[in-house]
Amino acid sequence: MINAGVSKLGFGCMGLTGVYNAPVPEEAGITIIKHAFEAGITFFDTADAYGPHTNEVLLGKALKQLPREKVQVATKCGIEGFDANGLRVKGTPDYVRASCKASLQRLDVDYIDLYYQHRIDQELGIGIVPYSPLGRGFFAGRAAVESIPSESFPSKHPRYTGENLEKNKVLYKRLEMLSKKYGCSPAQHALSWVLHQGEDVVPIPGNMP
Repeated sequence: MINAGVSKLGFGCMGLTGVYNAPVPEEAGITIIKHAFEAGITFFDTADAYGPHTNEVLLGKALKQLPREKVQVATKCGIEGFDANGLRVKGTPDYVRASCKASLQRLDVDYIDLYYQHRIDQELGIGIVPYSPLGRGFFAGRAAVESIPSESFPSKHPRYTGENLEKNKVLYKRLEMLSKKYGCSPAQHALSWVLHQGEDVVPIPGNMP
């Protein structure tokens, strides 16, 4: 991002041009954005899918009445449209470049502070690598729950301390019973659940002494 420092709260512009509600009049939308800026918000989020396109145009008009160097604009691409199966997602390099150029024109700005993919295009083979698929050792076995070395990293983790640990011991016992029903260990059960989240998911369990 060119302007890295953003306000603690951002403003989602989607509703101004109607998604779950009727769109507000253009002047009212501009006034709302200006009021948000005056209240201390500098980070404004939009997307080419909102409207579609009209949301970026509205934000662009509001930006003309604000100091651009003090505003951070985020917009997105990736939702190509809708069909009977739901969202049509696209993330090819050519599509992203063309979408970014179109967003710059609709916003009427020289740069976009944050530009990101609205949804993951699974056709591109983008994988997901979930770390700690065994819950930082929680599902590794009974010993991991009942005996935790005081000098170890898990002993400092919230799920292994105080009331959380006692509650998690109960959850572990329930999972252990369910795992026995399916003829597997809690660790195998946990990994199976992660693997069933999609063919693009590759968990990376490690080892613990």
